[in-house]
Amino acid sequence: MLDLSLAIGHHLIIFALFGILAVELALLRDGITLDTVRRIGRIDIWYGILAGAILAIGFSRAIFAAKGWPYYSHNGFFWAKIATFATIALLSLPPTFRFIRWGRASAPPSSEDIRRAKVFLYTELVLFAPLLAFAAAMARGYGEMR
Repeated sequence: MLDLSLAIGHHLIIFALFGILAVELALLRDGITLDTVRRIGRIDIWYGILAGAILAIGFSRAIFAAKGWPYYSHNGFFWAKIATFATIALLSLPPTFRFIRWGRASAPPSSEDIRRAKVFLYTELVLFAPLLAFAAAMARGYGEMR
C-alpha cells in the first residue's frame, strides 16, 4: 500500500506543478497589473513547495517502495529524469526572482521583462515531455546500467 500511495501522490503533485506553470503563463501577459503580479508571486510559492514535495516523495519511493534504491540507482533513465527535473528547477529560478522583484516594484513589468520570464516558463513546460518519457521508460525496466 505504501508503494501505491507514494506513486499516486508523486504523480498528482507532478501534474499540479505542470498546472501551476500553465496558470503562471496564462496570467503573465502584456498589460499585467501589480495585483496580478503579486498573485503570480503567491502562486509561484506553491510551485516551490510542490517541487520540494516531488523530491521528497520521489526519493521516498526510490528508497522505501517496492523496487527499492538498487533498482533506481542503476538506471540511466532515472538519472536522466533527475537531471531533467534539476534543469527545470534551475530554469524556474530566474522567473521566481523576477516575480519577487516585480512584486516589490511600484510599476508593472515591461513587455520585455514579461517576454523573458515566459521564455523560461515555456522551456520548463517543454521539458516535462522528456521527464515523463524517462519516467515511463524507467518504470518499464529500460535503462539498467549493471
